[in-house]
Amino acid sequence: MQDDFSGAIDGAKDARDLLELATAEDSVGDLLRRGLDWLTRVVRFDLATVFLLKEGRLVSVAARGPLANAKVRQHSLQLSEFPSLRQALETRRAKAFTEEDHAHGDGDPFDGVLDLPPGHSCMVVPLCAGERCYGVLSLDRAECETYPQPVVDLVEVYGQMLATAIQSAEQRATFERLHRQDHEHAKLLEAQLGGDSEGILETSKSPVMRDLARRARQVAETDTPVLITGETGTGKERLARAIHRWSARADQPFVTLNCAAIPAGLLESELFGHVKGAFTGATKDRAGRFQMAHGGTLLLDEVGELPFDLQAKLLRALQEKTFEPVGSDKTVRADVRILAATHVDLQQAIAQKRFREDLYYRLSVFPLRLPPLRERREDLPQLCAFLLEEQARRTGRRGMRVTPEGLVRLEAYEWPGNLRELANVLERATILTRGTELGPESFDVPTRGAAGVTALPEEPAPAVGGQKLTPVLTLAAVQREHIMRVLSLTRGRVYGANGAAALLGLKPSTLQSRMKKLGIARLEQFVVDEA
Repeated sequence: MQDDFSGAIDGAKDARDLLELATAEDSVGDLLRRGLDWLTRVVRFDLATVFLLKEGRLVSVAARGPLANAKVRQHSLQLSEFPSLRQALETRRAKAFTEEDHAHGDGDPFDGVLDLPPGHSCMVVPLCAGERCYGVLSLDRAECETYPQPVVDLVEVYGQMLATAIQSAEQRATFERLHRQDHEHAKLLEAQLGGDSEGILETSKSPVMRDLARRARQVAETDTPVLITGETGTGKERLARAIHRWSARADQPFVTLNCAAIPAGLLESELFGHVKGAFTGATKDRAGRFQMAHGGTLLLDEVGELPFDLQAKLLRALQEKTFEPVGSDKTVRADVRILAATHVDLQQAIAQKRFREDLYYRLSVFPLRLPPLRERREDLPQLCAFLLEEQARRTGRRGMRVTPEGLVRLEAYEWPGNLRELANVLERATILTRGTELGPESFDVPTRGAAGVTALPEEPAPAVGGQKLTPVLTLAAVQREHIMRVLSLTRGRVYGANGAAALLGLKPSTLQSRMKKLGIARLEQFVVDEA
C-alpha cells in the first residue's frame, strides 16, 4: 500500500486541475467521467463508482476501472438499507472498510453485481459541497487489504473538490437554462411589443412605406449600421425591431438604450457597464448595454441627445468593437450590430458643434427615413386595426373596430404626434365607448378644412373695398388651438401617462416650451372645477 500513498502524493499536485473541469465541461456527466480519470493519479483501484442521490436512492452515474461494466453503471441502492453509507453522508467523512466491517456491517453494496472476495479493499467517500450532499464515491480493489488512513484522508479532500466541481457544473447548467428561458421570454415580449411590425411595413398601401420596407429588408441581411430618422412617434423603434428580426441575429438579444431618458452622468455606465467601486453606489460589477447585446443588436434611441464628451467613446466602441467599463482598465470585446434612431436634425447639430461629424458618418452608413402619418393616410385603416389588436392583448378589450365614418374623421386630422398619438386616441376612444364600434363621435380630434388645415370656429371675415376676404390660418394658430384642446381634455395636466405631453407624443419639457412660445396662458385656466 506504500505505492498507493506515494501515488496519492504525486497525484495531489494534479488534483487542483479538477476544479477547472467545472468550467470546461458541457455537463455533470462529462465532469464525472473526467473526474474519475483524474482519480487514477491519486489512488489505485479496480473500480471507482460515483453514486448520486436521487429521491432516497444512490444511483450509479459513472464508473471507471477493470471491473466497470454495464451492470455496475446501471446499479442503484436504497440508502436506508446501508447505514454505513448514510453515516458517511451525515458525518461527511470518508471511510475505509476493514475485514471486520465486511463481516459485521450492512453488506457489500455490489452484492449480486460483482464477485468480490470477502474483506476486499473498499472505501466510501461522501461528495458534499456547501449545505448539499450530492452522493458518494466508492473505490474497490479485488485485493484483501485495507486502504491506509493517509490515503483515505487525501481521497476525502479529492471528494470535496469533486463535489465542488459538481456544484459549479450544476449551477452553470441552471444558469444556462434560466438564460434560455429569459431569452425566450424576451423574444415573446419583443413579439408582443413589436407586434406584426414586419407585416405592417410590407403590406402598407403607401408606396413610400413599401419602398422603406424593401430597403430595410436588404440592409437587415448585413451588419451595416443603420440610422433611422423621423418625427417623434413615427415608429422608429418598431422599424428597428423589424430589422433585427429580419437579420441573422434574430435569435440573439435586441437591447435598447434611450439616450434622452438617462441622466448624462449615468449614460457611460449604462452603455459600457462599471466595476465595483467605480463610483458611489457601485456596490458590484454591472454589465452595460454593449455586453448585454453581445451577438445581437443594440438600438441607440434618441442618439442625437447623447452628450458630446461621450460620443468619442461610442465612436471608438463602434470602430474597434472594444471598450472599458467605467472604473476598469480591462478591455472588453463585444460583437454588436448598431442601429440608431433620432428625430433631431443631426446635420444641424453638427453645425452647432453638438454632434461629432465622424460619429454621424459612422452611424449613417445606411439612413432610413420614416414618413410622418400625415404622409401615409392611406394606411390608417390597417394601422387602426393593428393598434386595436395590440391594445386588446394588454387590456382584454377585444372586437373593437373603427367605422368608415370614424376613419373619415381620423383622416381629416394632421397627426402631429404620429403613430404614438394615434395609439393614444384609439385607447382613449375605447375607454369612452360602450360598444365595439368607434364612430366619428368617439374621437376628440380637430378636423381639417377644405384647405387642408385645422378648422377653427368661424369669425367674421374682414372686408377690403367691399370684398370679404377668406381668413388665413397660420401654422402657429393651428398648433395653439390643438394644444389648448388637449389641455382642456387633460384638465391642464402636462405630465404622466394621461397628460397632454403623452397624448401629443411630446416630451413634457418640449410641450411647455411650445406653450410658452405660442403664448398659452397658465395651466390653471384649463382645470375643471370638480367641486
